[in-house]
Amino acid sequence: MNSFLRPADADEPPLTLLPDHAVYRPVSSHLAIAPPVSVVIPAMNEAENLPYVFKTLPDWIHEVVLVDGNSTDDTVAVARELWPAVTVVTQRGKGKGDALISGFAACTGEIIVMIDADGSADGNEIVSYVSALVSGADFAKGSRFANGGGTDDMTPVRKLGNRVLTALVNAKFGARYTDLCYGYNAFWRHCLHHIALDCAGFEVETLMNIRVVKAGLRVQEIPSHEYNRIHGVSNLRAVRDGLRVLKVIARERGARRKRLARPALITGDAL
Repeated sequence: MNSFLRPADADEPPLTLLPDHAVYRPVSSHLAIAPPVSVVIPAMNEAENLPYVFKTLPDWIHEVVLVDGNSTDDTVAVARELWPAVTVVTQRGKGKGDALISGFAACTGEIIVMIDADGSADGNEIVSYVSALVSGADFAKGSRFANGGGTDDMTPVRKLGNRVLTALVNAKFGARYTDLCYGYNAFWRHCLHHIALDCAGFEVETLMNIRVVKAGLRVQEIPSHEYNRIHGVSNLRAVRDGLRVLKVIARERGARRKRLARPALITGDAL
């Protein structure tokens, strides 16, 4: 199966109806939504790639939050030129996980989408993620290996490693993922209070995927196509980051299955 959803409890209260004055945003010919959508983009020296990324972002999204990892090129200036209302957050620490935590804290939307700044993800797919969320999912997880997905950017070694790690998480945590280490995801803001992110590197994606399962949240996989990075070189290192993912899996397996007391958000500096 390409997706899984936690069955709704028959005793759960009905969803709260939106007020009559809610502003609906046309998403497609078949969908209009009221919840505002925030898109978080962690970036460091991605000035050449941002035009491709922003070009694919839907015009109905509520806000774009760019987390700048102290770039030495024109990343911030280019982002502001492409999306004048962009919220720029200056990253205090290092690593993708740290950047995402800072970006999530700056979001004002009810739905949060995380997308890479290298041009490998297609912003036009956001509609599929949002559709899954407004249809009942808590967390919409991108998958390159679900039916309809694909990748142009994985070496055989990385593909094998991802497959092994995915199988390990499925076996240890009772998930049914087809893809583990992928950074294109979307979720309702309330999920942050259940998963309490606390890691700095690329392993943040694995941590999120594990903790949403441990929290009993409703997850749906979304087929996604990953393209090649357009410009520059990725900071991902297969062996180093694979070991960090393994450490996260081992740590989470040993942790108690309960809501974490650690705060879900760390405030960043919005400019």
